[in-house]
Amino acid sequence: MTEPLAPQYNPSAIESALYAWWQERGLFSPDAGPQGSGGAPYVLMMPPPNVTAVLHMGHGLNNTVQDVLIRFERMRGRRVLWLPGTDHAGIATQNVVERLLAKQGLTRFDVGREDFVERVWSYVQETGVAILTQLQAIGSSADWSRTYFTLDEGLSHAVREAFVTLFEEGLVYRGHYIINWCPRCLTALSNEEAEKEETDGRIWHLRYPLADGSGHVIVATTRPETMLGDTAVAVHPDDERYRSLIGRDLLLPVVDRPVPIVADDAVDPTFGTGAVKVTPAHDPADFEIGRRHGLPSIDVMTPEARISLAAPDRFQGLDRFDARARVVAEFEEAGLLDKVEPHRHAVGHCYRCGTVIEPRLSEQWFVRMEPLARPALQKYRDGTLRFIPERRGDDYTQWLEGIRDWCISRQLWWGHRIPVWYCKAEACARTTVSRTAPERCPDCGGPVKQDEDVLDTWFSSWLVPFSSLGWPDRTPDLAAFYPGHTLVSAPEILFFWVARMIMSGVHFMGEVPYTHVYLHGTVRDTQHRKMSKSLGNGIDPLEVVERYGADALRYSLVSGMSVGTDVVLNPDDLEGSFAPGRNFANKLWNAGRFILSHLQGPPRPLAGAPGAVRPDELTLADRWIIARCDATVREATDAYEKFRLNEAAGAVYRFLWSDLADWYIEQIKPRLYGDAPGGDVARAVVAQTFDVALRLLHPVMPFVTEALWRRFPGRPAEASISIAPWPRPDARAEDAGAVAEFEVVQQVVSAVRTIRAEYGVQPGQTVRAFVSQAGRAPAPTLERERGTIMRLAKLSELVRADSPGGPGGHAVLPDGTAVFVPLDDAIDVGRECGRLGNEADRLSALLTSQARKLSNEQFVARAPADVVAREREKLAAWTEQREVLVRKRELLGCG
Repeated sequence: MTEPLAPQYNPSAIESALYAWWQERGLFSPDAGPQGSGGAPYVLMMPPPNVTAVLHMGHGLNNTVQDVLIRFERMRGRRVLWLPGTDHAGIATQNVVERLLAKQGLTRFDVGREDFVERVWSYVQETGVAILTQLQAIGSSADWSRTYFTLDEGLSHAVREAFVTLFEEGLVYRGHYIINWCPRCLTALSNEEAEKEETDGRIWHLRYPLADGSGHVIVATTRPETMLGDTAVAVHPDDERYRSLIGRDLLLPVVDRPVPIVADDAVDPTFGTGAVKVTPAHDPADFEIGRRHGLPSIDVMTPEARISLAAPDRFQGLDRFDARARVVAEFEEAGLLDKVEPHRHAVGHCYRCGTVIEPRLSEQWFVRMEPLARPALQKYRDGTLRFIPERRGDDYTQWLEGIRDWCISRQLWWGHRIPVWYCKAEACARTTVSRTAPERCPDCGGPVKQDEDVLDTWFSSWLVPFSSLGWPDRTPDLAAFYPGHTLVSAPEILFFWVARMIMSGVHFMGEVPYTHVYLHGTVRDTQHRKMSKSLGNGIDPLEVVERYGADALRYSLVSGMSVGTDVVLNPDDLEGSFAPGRNFANKLWNAGRFILSHLQGPPRPLAGAPGAVRPDELTLADRWIIARCDATVREATDAYEKFRLNEAAGAVYRFLWSDLADWYIEQIKPRLYGDAPGGDVARAVVAQTFDVALRLLHPVMPFVTEALWRRFPGRPAEASISIAPWPRPDARAEDAGAVAEFEVVQQVVSAVRTIRAEYGVQPGQTVRAFVSQAGRAPAPTLERERGTIMRLAKLSELVRADSPGGPGGHAVLPDGTAVFVPLDDAIDVGRECGRLGNEADRLSALLTSQARKLSNEQFVARAPADVVAREREKLAAWTEQREVLVRKRELLGCG
């Protein structure tokens, strides 16, 4: 490591090589030996991306957060396991391959199930590892040697075990219920997969005549086409308006079928007309009413959401929305359309393809969830499980308290086939639920056929905290790494995955799979829209890595997020979004080059070794930077522990950029050249504090910190910052006095620098400064640090006296100490007076025009409120700017 550092930081020249070196050294793979082997375990389960997925900024944020936590705990000596994997993603993957077939003019039914599944496997094997490789490009330090796939044989064995066990416990059953059906994907969906979207629709008020022609009842619906399957109208038994009609028949329009009026307590008499149409085959509430009253269920929809043969001939084969229009038209023609009203409501859409879902009566497999939810909820209530931010615990509680049974069967070909077999012999019809495939029917010996459906993708995903470790076998990995500790996820899958994993972990393993659930925010654009491919507002993380480096990407994401809040990025301005991270990496690189260039050999230790620096050898600046470094260790460590990653990054950023680079390095430069007194002490202090800062920053910016840390003189070739000890606070480093004294130096220098900038003093021009002490600023500090102040503020003279008067700039420090910088010999005062006067005149003209605009009552009354507010803000800002200019002219003595 003796070759000099490149003069410019080039991430592409170091990142891939460093990552390969980390992997070669096996730094990401923990030992699964006995508990005494290495430190205490720390386990984090990576949310498995879909096997067809391409890395997007949501993955970038999620995996950066995980990697920060993993690297932090690895450096703290924990036996860290970050377990990666990919999800077979039933619907999503099948859709991708079906689209590929469509380009050939084929459907999956044309090629058959076996051939189709083989095609999916081929596609997955070609593309499935792409996203894992992409995750490596952003620095994810997962244990890739343990990577799983949710259709691996081991995990498939776990899925069968879980299904059969739940069936044997009476928690899995098959039944006819209303489910969410996707007419595009041709499969059932769980309630969570039917994502609700607010939609502007309409509500139609329809007249249903009494069969005897003596009157009518008005019902309201948002789905008129479903009336083709109505089998009753329901009213509340205590509703006086309809009590006399209960038990009578209505003549269902369009269909000309008699339907009864039934009384049911579920009807809300205050909503609408108090009478509701009942379609048991197409609405969950209607289904329950139908069961209570023994009503027939008429399914008027095909799986593709076209009108079925159960409807009148003229409707058969129509798309559901075309049928809706025709039904409404016929009601209108018959004079039975009472009214139509606009109606905004939540409509379920398929979470994969976006198609409007159709509630449909169907025979499906379900998991009985309430017995699983109860103990999982108790784990949260007794404090075993914690959510960050805490408000997410309320969401978890609310969902579990109102949980409904989970529909787990899917009418797909790609996925875990349901381990159920049916005897083909009509006289037997035995159903066998088994962990292994039976060759013959166990009752009659006849042939058997496996259930055609596959399991919901999430049924395999909810098991991964233990199935990925070898369950149901009792493997060393399972013994060493279950239960885990932290789950980092997006809130969108709190119910899909996070809560279900807790339920399965408690049920099958007896313990929660993790104790901390950190739900970070969502990546959004500057219009606060979620980034998505369909909106065209996404940012490709790999493009960011290529242009700015992985560290810049990671720092920008981490520094821009608070606990539970969204991250806002501008897809139209990558420079603005990610340049701060790149600039920080450059600053760090330049500081590192300077420090390392002055370390001819290993620096003296600061304590605890022969030849260590003695306390009496330390200058004020040395004591100050050591104290600030110790404070940063405390602040950053506390923030990492509390998942306040932006605060941790901010603390280290301020220390490195401001304290170390802008102040301490500038202060010690005279001691670093030649044989200046105290040079070895300055080198020892700057090396130690820089080393500590690099370790504190490593979880967020792993590449640049590793590249610099390995260059320290005397560092073994195999040493890596990723397993270097995490810095610990040191009470000996605390020095409130040094911090307070050096603050005085900083304040005086900053005041002079501000005056120089405000009045345009040339960078190479020295100035004089007068300091009159009215507060706590100790005279000995100013005297001892006179050289530092004069050099950093570029002073020709520092006088401890009151202002001599004349043109100059003034500043008052927080303790009341006044700083005056004479400017008559530093700038052309007359010229500066003229410039300030011209600018003040320009602002005066703007103020006159702006005041006239805002005094115009028509403008104020007609312009949008936000426009008027912005104009008032301009007036206030220009007024303040002009006052500053007038004050500056007074200080310069302008006429």
